[in-house]
Amino acid sequence: MQFHWANPSIVEWCQHLLDSYAHWIKLELIDRTGTPLEQAERLFNSTFVVASHGPEADPILNYGNQAALSLWVMDWQQFTKTPSRLTAEPPNREERTRMLDQAKIQGYISNYRGVRISSIGERFLVDQAIIWNIHKPDGTKIGQGATFSNWKYLDPI
Repeated sequence: MQFHWANPSIVEWCQHLLDSYAHWIKLELIDRTGTPLEQAERLFNSTFVVASHGPEADPILNYGNQAALSLWVMDWQQFTKTPSRLTAEPPNREERTRMLDQAKIQGYISNYRGVRISSIGERFLVDQAIIWNIHKPDGTKIGQGATFSNWKYLDPI
C-alpha cells in the first residue's frame, strides 16, 4: 500500500509546513526528531487536524493528515482535488476569506473559530485553530496551513 505521506514531494511539503509553523508560532507542531520521512509519518498520524492549501487564486487543498481526512470524510485523492473554500458553507465563505487574508498579512492567526462542513454535509464548529503562511526557506509564499484539535459537530440546518 502506498502511503501518500511517503511521496517525496509530500515529505518536502511537510518540511515547509513544519518549518513555517515553527517560524511563525515559535513552537514545533510535532516532535522534529528523525528523518523528514519519519516526521511526515508522525504528522500524518497526529491526533489533531492538519490541512493546507497552495497559493492558487482559488486555493486547492494539497495536504490533509488522517485526522483531517476523517473529519472531512474524504480520501487523499478527493481531499487534494478540493478547492479549500468548499470546506465552508456558502454563507461562511466570506468570513473564511477575511480570516485567510488576515493570516496572509500577519503571517499567522491563532484562536480562529468557524463552522466547516464535511463532504457528506456534516457541519462542525472548529475552535482555537491556528492558520499560518507556508513559505520556502527563501521566503517564497507557497500556501497556508491550519491546525486544530478542538471541534464539535453541529445539528443539521
